[in-house]
Amino acid sequence: MPFDLRAIAARARDIVRRWPLAHAVMHGAAELIIKIPWGERFVRSVVSAEALTDTQYRAWVQAYDTLTDADRSAIGKHIARMTAPPLISVILPAYATPLPLLRAAIASVRAQLYPHWELCIADDGSPGEDVWRDLQAQAEADSRIRIVLRDVNGHISAATNSALALATGDFVAFLDHDDLLAEHALYMVAAEIEAHPTAELIYSDEDKIDARGLRSQPYFKTDWNPELMAGQNVVNHLAVYRRTAVEAVGGLREGFEGAQDHDLALRVAQGTSPDRIRHIPYILYHWRWQGTQGSFSREWADRCAEARRRAVAEHLARTGQAADVTVQSGAARALRVRRTLPDSRPQVSVIIPTRDRADLLARCAEGLLHQTTYAPLDLTIVDNGSVEPATQALFEALRADPRVRILAAPGPFNFAALMNRAVAETTGEFILLLNNDISVIEPAWLDELAAQAVRPNVGAVGAKLRYPDGTLQHAGVVLGVGAAESHERIAGHLYAGARGGHAGYQGHLSLARNVSAVTAACLAMRRSIWDQVGGMDAENLAVAFNDVDLCLKIRAAGYDIVWTPFAELVHHESASRGSDQTPEAARRFAGEVKVMRERWGPVLDNDPFYGGLFDPGHTNYRPASPPVRRRPWKLSLSPPHAQSANPKRRSPTRPRDP
Repeated sequence: MPFDLRAIAARARDIVRRWPLAHAVMHGAAELIIKIPWGERFVRSVVSAEALTDTQYRAWVQAYDTLTDADRSAIGKHIARMTAPPLISVILPAYATPLPLLRAAIASVRAQLYPHWELCIADDGSPGEDVWRDLQAQAEADSRIRIVLRDVNGHISAATNSALALATGDFVAFLDHDDLLAEHALYMVAAEIEAHPTAELIYSDEDKIDARGLRSQPYFKTDWNPELMAGQNVVNHLAVYRRTAVEAVGGLREGFEGAQDHDLALRVAQGTSPDRIRHIPYILYHWRWQGTQGSFSREWADRCAEARRRAVAEHLARTGQAADVTVQSGAARALRVRRTLPDSRPQVSVIIPTRDRADLLARCAEGLLHQTTYAPLDLTIVDNGSVEPATQALFEALRADPRVRILAAPGPFNFAALMNRAVAETTGEFILLLNNDISVIEPAWLDELAAQAVRPNVGAVGAKLRYPDGTLQHAGVVLGVGAAESHERIAGHLYAGARGGHAGYQGHLSLARNVSAVTAACLAMRRSIWDQVGGMDAENLAVAFNDVDLCLKIRAAGYDIVWTPFAELVHHESASRGSDQTPEAARRFAGEVKVMRERWGPVLDNDPFYGGLFDPGHTNYRPASPPVRRRPWKLSLSPPHAQSANPKRRSPTRPRDP
């Protein structure tokens, strides 16, 4: 659809939201539009500001996702130099597939640039003889195609296991009977295995393809994200496993049809380490969209959602994670994992720095002490030189609550120093850093943060923060984004300023996720981890980036950072702070940027939970032009010293990698 039409529709949407009746009419029209071939894509592009129109995405594909003859030649040379190219068994269960779609799926395997494959197909008792007869002809035409006919229809898990029984490759790749592989898909997998020979699970990005062969709706994924994986299946598609890992867990489980792939990924991941789970940032899989053959998941959405819920619930139970799992409302039917607090709840020491602005502090303290269900907690207010009578009167009133302590800390504002001192003088097993301009809007927010922070693998937890007008302020911190100059790109808030109710890219704003950092405006963590990493850097990062630095130290120590949308607060950002526009503040900020660049440069340029495929000038998942990613067929031609394990993110205005 033309961009101007989408923009007009988006503007109309924002206007009619003010009138419930008009909004209801527009919503009804949208439900009708999505039933026509282009309608769902158009509605999705209107609802999600970061979504590409079909025309924009096709232009991106032409520029950055289309192989040239030179690329194919280089890929062939790379394959020839591989000392031990792995045999990859493509697993394809088929049932009553329209022959044009089945033939296209098989043709996409036979067209692979990588020749070391076998295609294992199980006909799941298709009615009639057309499918089996066609498969026999395909097997006769190519000796790498192996087929089996099941006597009875057992559905996708049983059929997939029958195809798996034919496999002899070291790795198995899963392909649905009506989908397509990109021509370089198996080569990219083999190159990833060559670079990471201990890999056990490999997955790629994906998009959708319609009956005309037009591609749309790309899903550029994060690196391995176990928290997000609990809410949605990020691995599919393309999913490739070491065959022995699949055999070790007994293959696919019957009874989980519609979520059998999600269940398999969770069980295999449970038995391996994160460094053996690899993400290839290329679109290698094209999921058939609005073809004549509907997928199982679209026809039986409720049953699939329940199967996903059981798969995740059983995974959490197997791994000792106490939680309740429910299906969220909405078309995506993502999962909500509600972590369970221990019976003996840990003491949470809340630390709020302030300098006057009694109105803000009063509202924040009221919400914490009287509108929050979590207990036990105590509150330390760090007074950084308040002088107004109203503030002193508020302090006196708050001291009447035995949970409250006022800690005098006059002097120049140094957030990191204030936090370090306050933490040292509190006793809670858990600490919560909280700005004085935070408003509580729902009572269970701290229960959610504490339930995440108590998990042994979690180092810090952040909340969903909104501005007073309802727009988004914080949904996790993205590394390596910001101003145009790469040396200034430190971090930014994901989706800052997005409208209220925005589902986010692939629904990420409604799902708990692993992120690289969260803001200290609301940050919960265990005291033991704070002590382990040495708290905040008060000497070099007095005001800016001390929370990002803290989170990166926590991650370097081996812990996860989690952002959750289920702890939601209002943030009147920096309402009590002075101006940051003075020359002194500018010099201080420049020094803090320099410290972060020197300390974390390669980490900042490679955020595993965002990635080089997105434009670093934005934080709304806008694809970069060009994307920053390795092309292994080019790297294989470079001398060893020219290959870097951590290529730095380039400015989006620079040309593509040579």
